[in-house]
Amino acid sequence: MAHRKEVRKRFWLESACGLLGVALFFVTLGSREWIEVVFGVDPDNGSGALEWVVVLGLFAVSVGSWLMAVREWRRGLTT
Repeated sequence: MAHRKEVRKRFWLESACGLLGVALFFVTLGSREWIEVVFGVDPDNGSGALEWVVVLGLFAVSVGSWLMAVREWRRGLTT
């Protein structure tokens, strides 16, 4: 039977980054103008293109973060 060692703080950081990327993805699905609302600037003239670029980048980071978190979680397994 496998026993679990305590995971490092790195696991929690990677998990949080993954969750943030997914949360911003859903915020963008709800409103393509959240950057204008949050920061008070309109760099893409209201098209929502900047938000999608940000979300796609964060989605890529979140996938990478989750993959690293899974690796970190498995590292904690002992035989």
